Amino acid sequence: MNLTSILKKLEEVAPVALSNAFCKTYSMYDNSGILVDCGTEINGAVFSLDLTDEVLAEVEKLGYNLIVTHHPVIFGGIQHIYAGDLVAECFRKGISVISMHLNFDAAPEGVDYHLMCGLGGNTAIKVLEPVEGGAYGRVYDIKPIVFGDYKKHVNKTFSTDRALFYGDDNKIIKRVASFCGAGSGNSSINFAKANGADVFVSSDMKHHEITALLHNGINVIHLTHYSAESYGFNKIYLKIKDGLQIPSSFYFDKGLA
Repeated sequence: MNLTSILKKLEEVAPVALSNAFCKTYSMYDNSGILVDCGTEINGAVFSLDLTDEVLAEVEKLGYNLIVTHHPVIFGGIQHIYAGDLVAECFRKGISVISMHLNFDAAPEGVDYHLMCGLGGNTAIKVLEPVEGGAYGRVYDIKPIVFGDYKKHVNKTFSTDRALFYGDDNKIIKRVASFCGAGSGNSSINFAKANGADVFVSSDMKHHEITALLHNGINVIHLTHYSAESYGFNKIYLKIKDGLQIPSSFYFDKGLA
C-alpha cells in the first residue's frame, strides 16, 4: 500500500483539514500529514506518540517502513539537517513518517475525547474550543468519587506513577474539566471556573496556574503529557488497525509515561 492510501485511512478518523480549520479559527499552528516520504510501498507501521530513537529501533526490528506519530516530527521550519538527526535517519533508512496532531486531538472520538472517557466522563456538557467536525477542551459530569480514590483510578487508567495531584483528598469530585496535552492557560482555567468543575486535568502546567485553580477551590491533576495523550492515541490505533491492510503495532514508552 502506498503512503497516500495510508493517509486516507487515517483521515477517516479526522482529516488534516480539521487541523487547518482549528488553526485558522484559534490562531494556532500545526504541521500534520505526510512529513517524511521515502517514496516506497508501505509494508508495516508502528504507531507512537513521538519519534524517538527507541521507536526507530522498534521499526527496524520489525522490518517496517512507516512510523505514525501524534506529535509532528517536523514542527517549525528546518534550517539544518545533520547526521544523526532522527528525521535524517528516517530518510537514510527508508522509513516514512505521518504525523496526525491537532486533527487527532480535536476529532469527535479523538485524543481529547478519550481523555474525557478515561477520566470517567461520557458526554461533554460544554466544550472550550468547538470547530465544525470536532472540539477541544471539555467539561463533564462523572460518578461522584472522593478525590483520594479518584487519584488511584487516574494512575491505573493512564498507566503512570508520575501524575501530580493537588487539593483536598476528601473533596467529592462530580464534575471534571480536562484538556489533552499542554491545555492549561487563562481561557481553560476560566472555562473550568465558569462551568463548576471540581477538578482540572491537563499537562505541562505552570505553577501560577495550579495555585490559581486551588485558590478557586478546584483540585488539580497534572498528568504527564505522554500519559494524557498516548492513552487516546492508542484507542484510535486499536479502532483503525484492522482497516489499515498492513501489519502494525503500537509503541508505548514507559520511560515517558
